[in-house]
Amino acid sequence: MTIGSAASTYDAWYETPLGTAAHTIELAMVAELAGPRPGERALDVGCGTGVYSAWLTGQGLEVTAIDRDPAMLAAAEARAPGARLLEADATALPFGAGQFDLALAVTLFSFLDRTQRPRAAAELVRVVRPGGRVVIADLAPFSLWAARRRLKAWRGSPTWRQARFLTAGELRRMLTSAGAAAVTTRYGLYLPPWRASILLRHAAAVERLARPLGPLGAAFVAARGGRPAG
Repeated sequence: MTIGSAASTYDAWYETPLGTAAHTIELAMVAELAGPRPGERALDVGCGTGVYSAWLTGQGLEVTAIDRDPAMLAAAEARAPGARLLEADATALPFGAGQFDLALAVTLFSFLDRTQRPRAAAELVRVVRPGGRVVIADLAPFSLWAARRRLKAWRGSPTWRQARFLTAGELRRMLTSAGAAAVTTRYGLYLPPWRASILLRHAAAVERLARPLGPLGAAFVAARGGRPAG
């Protein structure tokens, strides 16, 4: 698969009924934790094809987005034309300290290695202002989604062979070690990875009823931490 086709495949997922339902649930979690406000400066790290960059722009924020993949950035430019796009590395952000009100990384840390993750978390905290917010949202390990992805890895998928699923505790520890304060976490996406129309119609009800299960069955996990104001 070429880089360009990878971006197309990534985008096509969001056009499917299952992808739409899953994204709706994930976006609600991210929005709850991020609390974006019009006029704020936001950084979308590992922006991919710009799904969250476009959302932040639509919320009235001034958005900067980075990714290492030029094809993903080209797709992001089409989806989020109001965002400032840069090719950059999450472990060495090309910004001074305290430049953003909000730093967001969605489905990035699962694809960083063990040495890169703490550096990227530290960079996210560094670039937000005192009192600013950092939100990391990623793939959780104890779900049918994760089982299916592990099967794809076993069958040789290069994407899923490099993925590592993360728990709320791991996200909490990363943010705390990076200097973030008041870290909170959420689990979500209990909807199974099936295309059954009855499940998709009742996705919100599935989510509500399964929430007490915590990590069990959740495919998505998110954490928010703040940079201390003092």
